[in-house]
Amino acid sequence: MKIREITPYTMAILSELDENEQLVTRVLEDDAEYLLEEKPTKIIEYACTYFGSDLKGRQNGIKSVSGITHKVPIPVDPRNRMYFFPTKSPTLESCSWISHAHIDNSRKIDNTSTEILFKNGRTISLDVSHGIIVNQIQRTAQIRYLMDERGKPF
Repeated sequence: MKIREITPYTMAILSELDENEQLVTRVLEDDAEYLLEEKPTKIIEYACTYFGSDLKGRQNGIKSVSGITHKVPIPVDPRNRMYFFPTKSPTLESCSWISHAHIDNSRKIDNTSTEILFKNGRTISLDVSHGIIVNQIQRTAQIRYLMDERGKPF
């Protein structure tokens, strides 16, 4: 199956179980959504390669720039401000990826669930604590700032 390209309109790459309890990926775009058979992290890997790097290289680069070592936010395409953060360890099949640029807000549902409100008004619920999501949003903001600063002319 061909992996569809991640674009600046991609809001989230969500790990889900279908009606047969098989892992699928739901990709949310600004005005569309579709299912893929590939795992979410595989889609991020493909996107990094498409934009001239690989996931491991992006992870290592961000680790050296920021000191972040776990659940590293990824600049898939910094020129187009496409930064995604993992909701869990990317080695887990249940890891989803959220686009930082599309988040408007987040709120705690309960101790293990969080709702994310996107700028287009759409919401999703994740089985991840609100504290983890807030931390990932803040880390990604830090990475975006650091990368923007490095890209400025002297």
